[in-house]
Amino acid sequence: MAERARPRSPMPGEENRSNPYASSSQWRHQESTRFARYAADQQGAGAPTGPPAGAPTGPPAGAREDHSADTTQDLANFINQSRVERPADRPATGGGHKPIVIAAGDTGGDGIPQDGPAVGSEEPPDGKEIVCGPLLNYRRMDDGRWHGSVLVVVNGGGREVLFQPTLILRRVGPAGQLPSTQGQADGAVNDETGGTSVESQRLYSDRRNTFWSFDIVVPIEPTEVKYEYFVPELRFSSEHKPRTNSFFVPAATESMRIMFHSCNGFSVGTDEAAWSGPCLWNDVIRKHQATPYHVMVGGGDQIYNDGIRVNGPLRPWTEIRNPQKRRDYPFPEKLRAECDDYYLKNYIRWYNMEPFSTANGQIPQLNIWDDHDIIDGFGSYTDHFMRCDVFRGIGGVAHKYYMLFQHHLPPPPSTYTSDIAALEAETQGADPNQLAEAYVAPSKSDPSYIIGAKPGPYVAERSCNIYTRLGARIALVGIDARVERTRHQINYPETYNLIFERLRNELRSAAASDQPIKHLIVLLGIPIAYPRLTWLENVLRSPLIGPVKLMHKRFGFGGALFNHFDGGFDLLDDLDDHYTAKIHKAERRGLVQRLQDVSAEFSTRITILGGDVHLAALGRFYSNPKLKIPVEQDHRFMSNVVSSAIVNKPPPQAVANLLARRNKIHHMNANTDETLLDLFDKDPGDSDKTANSNHCTMPSRNFATLTENSPNNVASANGETNGETDHEVQSFLGKNGHSQMHKGEVGAGTKHKAASPNTHGRSNDGSLDIRINVEIDRSNPEGLTEAYGLTVPLLNYQKPVTPASARPPSVGQAQ
Repeated sequence: MAERARPRSPMPGEENRSNPYASSSQWRHQESTRFARYAADQQGAGAPTGPPAGAPTGPPAGAREDHSADTTQDLANFINQSRVERPADRPATGGGHKPIVIAAGDTGGDGIPQDGPAVGSEEPPDGKEIVCGPLLNYRRMDDGRWHGSVLVVVNGGGREVLFQPTLILRRVGPAGQLPSTQGQADGAVNDETGGTSVESQRLYSDRRNTFWSFDIVVPIEPTEVKYEYFVPELRFSSEHKPRTNSFFVPAATESMRIMFHSCNGFSVGTDEAAWSGPCLWNDVIRKHQATPYHVMVGGGDQIYNDGIRVNGPLRPWTEIRNPQKRRDYPFPEKLRAECDDYYLKNYIRWYNMEPFSTANGQIPQLNIWDDHDIIDGFGSYTDHFMRCDVFRGIGGVAHKYYMLFQHHLPPPPSTYTSDIAALEAETQGADPNQLAEAYVAPSKSDPSYIIGAKPGPYVAERSCNIYTRLGARIALVGIDARVERTRHQINYPETYNLIFERLRNELRSAAASDQPIKHLIVLLGIPIAYPRLTWLENVLRSPLIGPVKLMHKRFGFGGALFNHFDGGFDLLDDLDDHYTAKIHKAERRGLVQRLQDVSAEFSTRITILGGDVHLAALGRFYSNPKLKIPVEQDHRFMSNVVSSAIVNKPPPQAVANLLARRNKIHHMNANTDETLLDLFDKDPGDSDKTANSNHCTMPSRNFATLTENSPNNVASANGETNGETDHEVQSFLGKNGHSQMHKGEVGAGTKHKAASPNTHGRSNDGSLDIRINVEIDRSNPEGLTEAYGLTVPLLNYQKPVTPASARPPSVGQAQ
């Protein structure tokens, strides 16, 4: 979890506009009180936003470095996804990554585009200039067709249409073939291009921008097919975005190749130059060019909007020291409009940045959100504070742009303000102030969504969960764990019921067909099989902490330990955000057990994806070894791929090593254990990122790839499957999670066949190859990675045989 990236380096002649108020203690949620006082003094004196001329550009004396020797502080920093300040000896400008390209318009001091036409233009917007996009999404497969969408955001708009664009879609065909009109997509045939014309739908429009979406529907064919698309009548405001984009649709008998990522941004105050910007997207693009991904799954924090309280319209609110006054602060229409402007411009800036912008137009996206898509920690503060006007207001605004940019769906007619309405039965009521110069399309339903039964407690909308099929034998269910979240719950019981009812219906229907679901991917925003930190929770909730809290309330003592939202301990909201928190223990256990039941009922292997924690790991649930169940028959065996972050900085080495030491075998219940796999046989490249004893947590940026070993593949000559040959049979019965538990884990790491591009996904036993690509050198702008692999086997569930002595008597049998 992290905050949004700095928008750009200062231009020549500009003063350094880096945030001078960033926390020297690295604690999340809040800049230090020392810096808050400095900011107030500077503003009161009429000083500019940046530090005085000649002042150091780095943190003040006493600021901690990235890798502190104090492991307790490091742990706090890690749990809080700390902000790393720029070292004092490092310049504020430059870096090995490509500069951020502003989509359109001039920029203010924060680097976010301002309203109006591009610099130097005197003409009013004509609705033909793309300021963001095209963005490509995947939705679902049904009735032999692939469904997706393309979004473009253009400059200018309002209630009236300035210009309505058309998209041209062209089937290129299998690799090596010339463009063809065979298998045309839905739409009118365009003879000039040999493609089809797809009409646009206006989702939302105001005087600033218009959102146009294009529904893409193409047939699923016997072979993998490449498509190209472009919008011929529109012009681009930037040079880097490809004018013609392409994507791939898998063959009818094949599953999708999946790329998974999370935490796609930087913490406020992080030295982006030191981390070469979002350079791992270069590696994603390289791998996509070699072997195309069919879908790009985002596990949350696709964008970081936390800067809204540092250099945005919420800064005055954040600087109020009294928690009661912050809670009572209103959210009128003026503040809503300012926040709306911030979220819009931040999305345009980030989604238009290279190399991410190239990837998001060519690999279909499928996303859920997490707190930083709204603001850091949203949902996990105390209930009375989460219900304040400001949180309810920004929750609504963030949801609006989440639906538009990440789902290509119309937003609600208006969002919460303290002027108009409270939470209503179903959704926020229409606000005439917001609709005066805007057009909002009617709500649009899609079969791939499972909509919650009632609005969330702090966002006046219902949760947006996902079920979709990822090709022939893989399905995905994504749980929206943010709309309904409170400090004491993650999702409503009613929402779980809706999800599992839909899941059973879909799996039952697939089982009755000729293509049953063999692998179910469960997408969560936060890891669920992960080391406990109960001891830290106990310390922070201890009565002994009471005097410290009182000293803070009365005298501001220990300001860096407390967040600026509700005045509580800065660590607690992060701990409470995790599935492994004590307050979520029962809900977590219930979710895992329901997944186990589904796995057994349909003999479907479940694999969980989770991000958030800024390191790579591989957790596993499995049956108690005393039960002597082979993994191939174990419905309780579920791997949790922890892949985070693709952009943000990792925690210090000391934190990763401490978490590795906390990697105990946990007993979820009498029949289920859990622990992390020793996946990392070495550090990436020649680096030294972990202790020699740490093989289960990797503090380095990363992303993951999942590929089915299709039964249609040709078997290899030597019979190699999962890192060992078929004749190397060994027993894994009775082994616990600190050992290799099945043949797919034998040799896990850099030498495993799933780690190599030449053998990844090339076996034919129906198993799932998993590869985590880990950054080697953060200073290399190419984003080179080293791969670590393992394989998850198919599930062949065998219903336990009930002993005769335990069976109920047969009819007519003596009792």
